[in-house]
Amino acid sequence: MESSEILLQVEKTAAWLKKLAAGFKPDTAIIAGSGLGGALPRLEDRVAVSYKDIPGFPATTVKGHAGELVFGRMGGHDVVMMKGRFHYYEGRPISFIAFPIRVLRALGVKNLLLTAAVGSLKPGLKPGQLVILKDHINLMGSNPLMGNYHEAFGEMFPDMNDPYDKALRREAVKLARKARVRAVEGVYTAVTGPSYETPAEVKVYRLLGGDIAGMSVVPETITARQLKLRVAGLCWVSNFCSGISKKVLTHKEVLELGEKVSGKLQQILEGLLKSKAIKE
Repeated sequence: MESSEILLQVEKTAAWLKKLAAGFKPDTAIIAGSGLGGALPRLEDRVAVSYKDIPGFPATTVKGHAGELVFGRMGGHDVVMMKGRFHYYEGRPISFIAFPIRVLRALGVKNLLLTAAVGSLKPGLKPGQLVILKDHINLMGSNPLMGNYHEAFGEMFPDMNDPYDKALRREAVKLARKARVRAVEGVYTAVTGPSYETPAEVKVYRLLGGDIAGMSVVPETITARQLKLRVAGLCWVSNFCSGISKKVLTHKEVLELGEKVSGKLQQILEGLLKSKAIKE
């Protein structure tokens, strides 16, 4: 698809959503990871729509991703939430991952709060802990900005010197401590999936400087930074990666663990929406 066609589709989808959610002008968006739908803030005046009903949005194919866009209000903010995301491993072009982020920006969003379930690359980073992202390593072998540039989306070569907003990071760490959740800042290693990592791969990722590994977040962050959105990444450790623990975790267990941490993560997200950091 030509870049001009992509821009037209973004504008068409945004216009459709503005009509659906008339009166909402969201400045903050939240994307929920696997099993984390219950962690989303309790918004007032909610308006929800299924992805399959939104022009340009396909239905999500991953269990634990509801596939629903929700508008609402909290802390003086109009908010839009994606209950489920799109992944490179679902077989879509990685450039498609940029599409919903661009639609969110067209709706007026300036802040993007990302959540995800991740695997730990280090023995000291245990399941149940929270990692606030400070940086990432893109090992997906591709980039969501390739082949779909339009000046309306920002610079062709966006700066990635500070991908995750410092003020939002500091506030998230503070809120995690208040919620009595063990939280550290860390580096996300992005891989394509859907297979989990081998023990040898885990060793390499750790040597490169990664703390956690996952199959999302980074394409969304790259797209958001091109659009000049402020990004915060909140990742909960669902399991140890291969070779660190003898226990083999299934996707079903990841979803079950997600339900257990959802309440704490919800507190942190709601705290961010009510904080001064989100307004800076």
